[in-house]
Amino acid sequence: MAARPTQNSSDKADRWFRVRLRLVGIVFAAAFALVVGRAYYLQVVSGEMWQKRAEQQFQRAIPLAPQRGNIYDRNGAEMAVSLENDSIYAEPPRLRDPGAAARKLAQALNLPVADVQEKLTGKRGFVWIKRRVTPAESDRVRALGLAGIGFIKEHKRYYPNSEIGAQVIGFTGLDPQGLEGVELSYDAELLGAGGYLLMEQDALGRRMTAGNDIVRDGELSHSLYLTIDRNLQYVVEKELAAQVRAMRARSGTVVVLEPDSGRILAMAGQPDFNPNVFWRHKPDHWRNRAICDSFEPGSTFKIFLMAAALEQGVVKPGQSFYCENGRYRIGGRTIHDHRPYKNLTVAEILQVSSNIGTAKIAKALERERFHQFIEGFGFGARTGIDLRGEVTGMVRSPAQWFEIDLAAISFGQGISVTPLQLATATAAIANGGRLMRPYLVERIIDGQGQVVREQTPTVVRRVVSRETAALVRDMMVAVTESGGTGTLAAVPGFRVAGKTGTAQKVDPVAGGYSADKRIASFIGFVPAEDPRLVMVVVLDEPEEQTYGGLVAAPVFSRIAGQALRQLGVSPTLPRGADPLPPVIEARNLAPLAPLVDAEPNTEGPGRMPDLSGMSYRQVLQVMERTGLNIRLEGSGKVVEQVPRSGETIRYDSEVRVRLAAST
Repeated sequence: MAARPTQNSSDKADRWFRVRLRLVGIVFAAAFALVVGRAYYLQVVSGEMWQKRAEQQFQRAIPLAPQRGNIYDRNGAEMAVSLENDSIYAEPPRLRDPGAAARKLAQALNLPVADVQEKLTGKRGFVWIKRRVTPAESDRVRALGLAGIGFIKEHKRYYPNSEIGAQVIGFTGLDPQGLEGVELSYDAELLGAGGYLLMEQDALGRRMTAGNDIVRDGELSHSLYLTIDRNLQYVVEKELAAQVRAMRARSGTVVVLEPDSGRILAMAGQPDFNPNVFWRHKPDHWRNRAICDSFEPGSTFKIFLMAAALEQGVVKPGQSFYCENGRYRIGGRTIHDHRPYKNLTVAEILQVSSNIGTAKIAKALERERFHQFIEGFGFGARTGIDLRGEVTGMVRSPAQWFEIDLAAISFGQGISVTPLQLATATAAIANGGRLMRPYLVERIIDGQGQVVREQTPTVVRRVVSRETAALVRDMMVAVTESGGTGTLAAVPGFRVAGKTGTAQKVDPVAGGYSADKRIASFIGFVPAEDPRLVMVVVLDEPEEQTYGGLVAAPVFSRIAGQALRQLGVSPTLPRGADPLPPVIEARNLAPLAPLVDAEPNTEGPGRMPDLSGMSYRQVLQVMERTGLNIRLEGSGKVVEQVPRSGETIRYDSEVRVRLAAST
């Protein structure tokens, strides 16, 4: 007879059952928690990542070039813009007859048939046929009605003023990344983030749908406002080009800046180029000569010696020096003056540009102090302008100067400078002794029009006292008046401070100085008593004439006269008190090509011409011909003018002209 289980055995079995039940429950709860946690992680924590991965399995992203920000002049006139153009692509798997399509596309887009056929017969599911095509090309391709050919909007860089400001603005490549000028220096600010073309595809890369592509826009870029004045830039380029042609010069450079701020108002070089088709021009034409080319400044450098000697108290303006009747033996060499002079005051030495008198002043100043002021005026170092490619020029250590070197450097030989260095150093004389950092970009704005960064005038250092600067200024005024070498720089109604320069070029083949190659230059500012602009004019290897007073000074005069009218600066001299006519004999002057059809009417009332429908360039030509003080607003064609056509106006009256794009 079997024994009956005890109560203890039954209790143990019950407890073990409950334990197993709890264990199973815990296991199921843990498994459920893991499933919920994993689901939360996949759907919430990393949901965006997995969503993107899923999209990548059936979407293909084609990067699109970013849209660059615009570049404006100081008045808001467009200098560089980005316009929408069609870019044409193909999806080879969708083409019915790749060979026929290649022939038709090649003809419509002016492309080699072989190149197009190679793209269309490859294994890729997407290929670019041609990007940023012209409207006419786009229309021709659309008319073909080819399946598998698509269009997408991209932006192409366009320079509405063609050559105006080209070497300052620069240009971009197809990417579109900046390659020269402001476009290169501010590439990061101008270049926004590119967008994408999204195309749906299956696992084999085939299109799942026809059309309905998605374009995702990139980030908005920044735009720039320059210190350049487009109107003045046009005048500078026109006058410089005319003189380079007339003198048959190799090249030319002009820099115009505000002496009190360092703002560049105009910067031009010849030969120039059209940035819309930059590849058609020589790379040498792209170069901004104002910052990339250095040259021996010649006699223009004498004003900085004078400033140093006056600041150190070595000489006084009325102090006399014996100028040796035009020949002076120093350091085993003989230096000459262009005329024999005996006793000349310090002011007269600058006025007639005596090399011998200058050399004697340099000897009194001594090399160490002279070198200190040369560096103080910024020579031998970059100016700090916001452009790439600036060179430093060449200034040797005073320990390497012999006696003849000190004399030669005093009149601008044995040292090299850039046109911009010369302009900023001259500005230090004009503004009372302060060396300013030059700059080209006034402010940067974002896509919403908010100012991101703004540049302000920066004083690098004080070079000379205000009193010394005033003394040098008065001496420079005498250079442009009767008896001086720069009389052709005179501007009617204004007192001009300036200095001429004529330097022999170094012959790199034969060594030493060339017998016939010269660089002619002029530096100056106006009005002398309250300078509004400083200008440097440089002509390289002029053939018709070689002296700065004959070649470069007239360019200063013509540009300054028009610039002062544009800036609204009233004449500072009473009528009839203009500088005396040049003392240079007429037979020494080369004939200049006429630059305007008639002299400006500076007296009495005239009639407002009809400007309606004219382009920007045509209005500027009328402005040059008539001398009208025209204020231009907008771009395109003239749609409004005040006063109206035929109304009575005066020479000094402001004329407002508004231009707008054609509709």
